[in-house]
Amino acid sequence: MTYKQDTSISVKELENLHTAGAGYDILRYVSLPELLGKESHTLLYFMGRKLARKFHKETTEDIVHIFAHLGWGNLELVKLKKKEMTFQLMADSVVQRLKAPFPADFRLEAGFLAESLQQIQKRECECIESIHSRIHQVEFKVIFSQ
Repeated sequence: MTYKQDTSISVKELENLHTAGAGYDILRYVSLPELLGKESHTLLYFMGRKLARKFHKETTEDIVHIFAHLGWGNLELVKLKKKEMTFQLMADSVVQRLKAPFPADFRLEAGFLAESLQQIQKRECECIESIHSRIHQVEFKVIFSQ
């Protein structure tokens, strides 16, 4: 199967993908930051935004579904304001990443969430993530500029 750059990925196609998480985590949190260097924080955010453009999404539920199937965790909308949305990310996989011997970040997920909501809401936005290590939870605050 060849992959074309402009090909869109449906949410349903994710259900056919299965992988063990340890290899992914090592690549994600050890190899990629070494490869990307000091700009890895920024580059991962924009990689997430670019990745989001590959998926066809119509609703926030589609984003939640994608997060779950990519193994990123259970994404839940906890606060909705006119110019801001707050999400929480929780799962056993999130707990394990936060307990890992290497620093875990969620910049890729933040970029993915920002771009996905920007596409759905048709409003420019950015996403800031906060890691709450004590309760093993990640919070994403999406801020709309309009």
